[in-house]
Amino acid sequence: MQKKLLWTTMLLIFAFTAMAGIAMADAGKKPKYKEFHSIVDYKFVAKYAKMPKPKGAMIVDSRPYKTKFVDGYIPTAVSIPTSQFDKMLDKLPANKNDVVVFYCGGFH
Repeated sequence: MQKKLLWTTMLLIFAFTAMAGIAMADAGKKPKYKEFHSIVDYKFVAKYAKMPKPKGAMIVDSRPYKTKFVDGYIPTAVSIPTSQFDKMLDKLPANKNDVVVFYCGGFH
C-alpha cells in the first residue's frame, strides 16, 4: 500500500513539474503583436500627417491625453486614449473604408 502511494505521489509530482515547465516555456516566448491588419512605418504615416488633413484618413493617438498627447503628437492626429476608447467611438470615421492609423507609446 505504501509503495502504491509513493508511486502515485511521484507520478503527481512529475506531472505538475511537466506542466510547470510547459507554462514557463510559453511565458518565455516572444508575444506576437501583429494582431492587426498591418503595422506601418514612417513613410506610410507621413502621407497622412500633413496639413490640410487628407480626406479619407485619420490618425489616432491612443496615449493618455494629459501626460503624453499634450507634450507632442503627429500632426492631424486625434486624441482617443485607450482608457476612453469605448466612450469616444463617435470620433472615428463613419466611412468604414477610411484609413485609420493608431499609434501608442509602445508595449511596456
